[in-house]
Amino acid sequence: MRKSCISIILSILLVQAVFGTSYADAKADRFFFEKQGRAIWDIPTNKKIVALTFDDGPSETYTPLVLDVLKKYQAKATFFVVGERAESSPQIIKRQVKAGHEVANHTYSHPNIRTMSKKALTDEILHTNAIIHGLTGYTPKLFRPPGGAYNESIIYTANEAGFTVVLWSWHQDTLDWKQPGTSTIVRNVVNNVRNGDIILFHDYGGNRMQTVNALKKILPRLKKEGYEFVTVSQLTTMNPDYRYLNLLRTFKYSLELPPIQIKAIESLGMQLNEKNRWFLK
Repeated sequence: MRKSCISIILSILLVQAVFGTSYADAKADRFFFEKQGRAIWDIPTNKKIVALTFDDGPSETYTPLVLDVLKKYQAKATFFVVGERAESSPQIIKRQVKAGHEVANHTYSHPNIRTMSKKALTDEILHTNAIIHGLTGYTPKLFRPPGGAYNESIIYTANEAGFTVVLWSWHQDTLDWKQPGTSTIVRNVVNNVRNGDIILFHDYGGNRMQTVNALKKILPRLKKEGYEFVTVSQLTTMNPDYRYLNLLRTFKYSLELPPIQIKAIESLGMQLNEKNRWFLK
C-alpha cells in the first residue's frame, strides 16, 4: 500500500514537472481572469450587441474618417489610445468623447510590456490617463495591453492601478494591421459575429483606408441584422462579474481621480491644481 502511494505521488510530481501544471499556472488563464473580473475578452449575452474597438491612435488622417463612418451609422466605439499620440492630437480625443465614444488606455509609448517592470508599466498607464483626463475631464478605467500581451504580472499591475484589462474576442481579430484587403476584413467580422463580441480594429500604424472602407460595409450589414454598437463599458454591464466596476458611472465626465492615480501622477512630476482636478505639466 505504501509503495502504491509513493508511486502515485511520484507520478503526479512527474506530470507537473513535464507539463507545468502547478496551481498557479493552471489558474492563470483567460477563464480565471474573466471569472475574477480582472480581464475581458467578450461578454456572453442574449442581446445583439457588439463593441467596436480601435487601437494605437489617434491618427490625424484616419481617426477622423473612422469617426465619420461611426457617426453615419449611429455606432459607438471604444478607442484605446496611445498617450503620446493623444498629446499630439488633442482635438481628436475631445471629438471622440464629445461624440459619445469611450476613450481608453493603451499605454503612453506602446512599448513591449512583457519586459517592463511593474513600476515602469504603471507609469506608462497612469501617464496616459493623466493626459486623457487633462484633455477631457474623463477618467478611463479600461486598459488594453499593446499587442494583446498578458500574464499575471501585467493584469495584476493594471488591476492594482485601478484598471480592468480588455482584450478582444478570439474570433474577432480583423488583422487589419496587415492590410489583408477590405473584403477580407469584412468577411472576418460578419461571418463570425456573435452577441457580446469585442471586435479589434486599428486606426493608426500605416494606411488604414482598408479599415475605413470595411467599416462602411460592416456597420450597415450588422445593423440590418439587428446589432447595436456599444462601448466596452456598456457591454460589461451585461455580465455580473463586472458590476463592481460601476463602469457606466466612470464613462460619464468625472473631475475626480482615485487617490492611487493622484499619487502616481504626482510621482511622474505632474502637478495638480488647487482643486485637485486638472493636470498641468
